[in-house]
Parts: sequence; structure tokens; C-alpha cells
Amino acid sequence: MSIYGDYIKSVIRTVPDWPQPGVNFRDITPLLQNSAAFRKLIDSFVHRYQEMDLDAIAAIDARGFIVGAPLAYELGCSFVPVRKKGKLPFKTISETYTLEYGEAEVELHSDAFRQGDRILIVDDLIATGGTMLAAAKLITRSGGQVIETATIVDLPDLGGAQRIREAGFGVFAVCSFTEDE
Repeated sequence: MSIYGDYIKSVIRTVPDWPQPGVNFRDITPLLQNSAAFRKLIDSFVHRYQEMDLDAIAAIDARGFIVGAPLAYELGCSFVPVRKKGKLPFKTISETYTLEYGEAEVELHSDAFRQGDRILIVDDLIATGGTMLAAAKLITRSGGQVIETATIVDLPDLGGAQRIREAGFGVFAVCSFTEDE
């Protein structure tokens, strides 16, 4: 967890019973609207990764872009979007993953990485881990090396971070929420 983790957690809004009864939705928009909090969020990632030798930030569509772009800028590395199927205009590779209610697919340009590139994957939240794992598989298939996965929020009760670790990838979360918080 980040040194700013408790502060950032305090700025994130919990919306009970959305999008369905029994779900506590973790809304990051207050974090983005608060300039001091947003700076501390980006600094949390910069401080963790500034001394690592990274070639690119791979950010997951769409909220991962919010953190991924300024982080890539601050670290002086490239920014690569991992998009939902059908959003990239050039030749792509794709990975399907399972959701509670079906399947989804993410894509990456086939020329996004060179063999051995060192990649950090960024998203806003880890729930079940499916999207992050799909992105990691894409990057590995494209020749990149996933250095770590990073997120603003981890929801450990849903087991996603554990699944990602079991697949052999490190996980960094700025803060986490259990179901009863």
C-alpha cells in the first residue's frame, strides 16, 4: 500500500447498492475531482516505480488510462492502451476472459511491444482479476515482460489479486476495501 493509501481511500466514495442491491460500488470520481488527492495518487505510483527500468505502461480501457498516461509521462516511458474489442484501428491480438455474466475481450496492437520490453500494467480496480490477467497474457504473448500489475483499489474479498499472484504476477494497490467497509 502507498504512504498515501489511507488518505486516498478516504476520498473514494462508496455508493451502496449500485449497480445492484448488495454491491458497494467504489467511485473514484471524487478522487479525480480533488486536485491534491489526484496528485497524491499519481505520486503513489511514481514513487513506487521511478527506480524501476520500465519500457511502457500498459493501461486498461478506460479508467486505467486516467492513471496510466500521467504515470508514463512522469516515468519517461511509453503509454500503450489495452482496449476493449473493436477499438483499435491496426492489426491486433486479443484475449477473452470470463465475467460473472458472460465473456469479454481485450485487444492490443500487435506491434505494441518489442521482445523483452518491461511493462507495468495499470487499471483502476482489481475485483475478480479477469481483465488484468487477460492484459498480462496479451503482453506476454506479444513478447513483453510484465514487471507488475498496479491499481488504485483492490477488493481482496473478490479474490482477484490472489488470482493474479497465483498466475505469477506481482500486485500493487494504493488502497483496498473489504466488503464490510
